[in-house]
Amino acid sequence: MPALINNLCVIGTGLIGGSLCLALKEVNACNTIIGAGRSETTLQKAKQLNIIDDYNLDISEAVKDADLIFISVPLGAMQTVFEKIEAGLSAAGNTQVIITDAGSSKKQVQEIADKIFSDNAKRFVAGHPIAGTENSGPDAAFSDLYKNRRVILTPSEGTDDEAIRFVRTLWETVGAEVETMGAEHHDKILAATSHLPHILAFGLVHCLENIDDIEDVFRFAAGGFRDVTRIASSDPTMWRDICLNNQQPILDMMKRYRAELDMLYNALEAGDGEKLMEVFQHAKQTRDKFTQ
Repeated sequence: MPALINNLCVIGTGLIGGSLCLALKEVNACNTIIGAGRSETTLQKAKQLNIIDDYNLDISEAVKDADLIFISVPLGAMQTVFEKIEAGLSAAGNTQVIITDAGSSKKQVQEIADKIFSDNAKRFVAGHPIAGTENSGPDAAFSDLYKNRRVILTPSEGTDDEAIRFVRTLWETVGAEVETMGAEHHDKILAATSHLPHILAFGLVHCLENIDDIEDVFRFAAGGFRDVTRIASSDPTMWRDICLNNQQPILDMMKRYRAELDMLYNALEAGDGEKLMEVFQHAKQTRDKFTQ
């Protein structure tokens, strides 16, 4: 049976890109994987770990013969990477390549793609795997990352149906469950379920770092504190870019949460145990309903 992909170019070979490479290799779905990016140290490490077969620091050169390009870089780097991809594909006359990404914000990524990609705009399939850990880099990659995890595709109206089917098959091949939705809806949902929790985790740790008893805070931290703050170990550059690229939906969710926190503050200040019990009970019921 022929491989799903002949030549794959992965731009960004850390946790997300590296895990996809390992998963595809595990099921023999790809003949050749070329890594690309800014850091030769990272690319060398990825090659040593058999994540990629070879690498090229010049993105425009790396993509010329690709059948599929997978982009997993911070959102702030997307435009520059897209421009280098377009230059390489145009020089090679490669108009059949399919391009997809793993960005956590989709509306702005789609707008950049529409602006930069010419002949290949319709073969760009915006995507976001809802998977990851607080760790980063090639050492963090593992082949099972996407098994039984959701991947959201947010194609535009002009996206080629064949390209969408191919990217869906790609993710299903590594064990993911694929769903499709509009980019704006994706950004609203992720602002609530991923972006706001990360901001709260970063904010909580930052809030505590200058108190007098900071050593004891972490020394005696129970499981709940570790669970809530674990994601504050995530890549700061990536999360800065996510916040800036999905600014308004995140601000909307922060306003909602700030109002909720003010309400809880007022209830506690007033010693209103009935109100606290009402909120806690409703929250428990809601979470239990949707996380069975």
